[in-house]
Formats: sequence, C-alpha cells, structure tokens
Amino acid sequence: MNISLEKILPADFSNRSRVWIYQSSRLLSMQEALTLEQLFADFVQNWKSHGTPVKGYANLIFGQFIVIMADESQAEVSGCSTDYSVHFIKQIEKQFNIQLFDRQMLAFFIKEKVELLPLSQIEYAIEKGFISEETIYFNNLVYTKQELLENWMIPAGKSWLGKRYFKTETSHS
Repeated sequence: MNISLEKILPADFSNRSRVWIYQSSRLLSMQEALTLEQLFADFVQNWKSHGTPVKGYANLIFGQFIVIMADESQAEVSGCSTDYSVHFIKQIEKQFNIQLFDRQMLAFFIKEKVELLPLSQIEYAIEKGFISEETIYFNNLVYTKQELLENWMIPAGKSWLGKRYFKTETSHS
C-alpha cells in the first residue's frame, strides 16, 4: 500500500483535530463510495456545535474506513454534535447494510489489501503465520489528526497486540 494520508487529509486542519474512525464490515463498491461522497458533503455542511458550524471533514479511505475529523480550533465539538455524527454513521449502516461499530473485528493489511479478522481468531492467525509482528494493523482508536498520520497504520507488534500476543522472550542468565 503506497498511499500518503497527508495527501488525503485537509492540510488546513490542526494536528490536534479530533478524529473518529469507523471500520466497515466489508469493502464498499465504487458506486457506494460515490454516494457516500455526497452524504459526507451534506453532513459536514450541516454539522454544528451549539449553533456554530463545525470545521469538519469526512471521507472513505481504502474503501473500508470512514474517517470523520473536526478541527476544534474554531468550535469545540459538543455532546450534541458528537451525537449528530453517531446518528449519521448509524444511518450509513442502515442505508448500505454494513456494520460500522463492531470493535471485535480487527483490520490488517495483508497481501496488498485490507483483511478483517475477528479478535477471537488472532491467536490462531499468529500461530499459522497469517499475522506477524510486522503485519500492518489499523489502530482505529487514534484520537487526533497527528495520531492518524503517525499511528493509524502500524506494525501489529507495536500496537496493543504486541504486548498481548507477541511477547518476546528475554534470556535469563
């Protein structure tokens, strides 16, 4: 995968901009992606926090991840504006018949494409060599634009999976 997020994300957004990533249960088609473009434009145009427009961004990345970003340097995102974005994502789930809130499905970049794997199958996948410490893992819990740029796509061994599943043995003298 040779894609630079810097070219996709808006340069005029603060690196401290809040980020939400929603992982789709399947790859979306080109037609669905085109439909989403208009939905994203409408969402961003109407996104407000206590009546003040939110400087927002929404995009589909790799055909499988919806990234929503709010630059809070102009208006902080309130509970109501967060609820509005969650409601928007739930509408997308219904319209496209996908799941966007399943945190038990983990995403990896394997053989030049995004692969989803249930958390319950991680140990098996490691044991069989499908996933290694170097396999790229999508860390959807990043919180800011800076974290998205630096820590979204990371080797599995450098994520929380490293501590839990890739325990390296240390020699004892």
